[in-house]
Amino acid sequence: MSHTTNFTPLGIAICDDDPTDCAYIAQLLKIWAHDRQVTIRLCQFPSAEAFLFCYEEEKTFDLLLLDIEMGAMDGVTLARRIRLDNESLQILFITGYSDYMAEGYDVAALHYLLKPISQKKLFPVLDKALEKRSRFQRCLNVALPGEMVRIPLHEIRYLDVHQNYVTIHAKNDCTVKRPLKDFEQDLDSHFHRMGRSVIVNLTYIRRVTKTQVHLADGAVLPLPRGAYEPLNRAIIANT
Repeated sequence: MSHTTNFTPLGIAICDDDPTDCAYIAQLLKIWAHDRQVTIRLCQFPSAEAFLFCYEEEKTFDLLLLDIEMGAMDGVTLARRIRLDNESLQILFITGYSDYMAEGYDVAALHYLLKPISQKKLFPVLDKALEKRSRFQRCLNVALPGEMVRIPLHEIRYLDVHQNYVTIHAKNDCTVKRPLKDFEQDLDSHFHRMGRSVIVNLTYIRRVTKTQVHLADGAVLPLPRGAYEPLNRAIIANT
């Protein structure tokens, strides 16, 4: 996999109460950054509380490598706090136990790694995080009366059409008179069209039944007949 030099540093935080583990992970991150010719800005925190203290002042991290078993506040609790107002920070859980997988899904974790961590395990996840950060910077340009609105792709949960109008469901919903098919070329591979009237962001899907799609924000979308298998294939291909 080839990478060009990244002029905007990738902000990475390690939160682990074991100084030996923290130092080891930091060393792996530096090796990865050198191999990929990526500039990183690396910060280390010995507790969830220490990270939160910094995070309240500076919410510019792209990736958080988070130990689950820590002191007063564990990693899962910290992740839930972060998700209250930040969906774009990528969270990589690191733990010595496999009992926390469900919690990782609850907070839309990027990945879940069991200790001991190795280059073989970690580097593909870091590659994925870098690719995802690049996607976070992509926007959908929507022309409204008197203004142009730029909506980051990662904020779009789904698009649906009613009569001749498409509503883009994001942090701030936006409705425009434009055919749904015109949006497909402006979106990326994380979006999937379900029938005639809906395009969904696969990363927001939490559960799929034969008739419904449940999103992370609680929205429930009807699933057209014949769309179940293609959607499941798209989800698998997107993981």
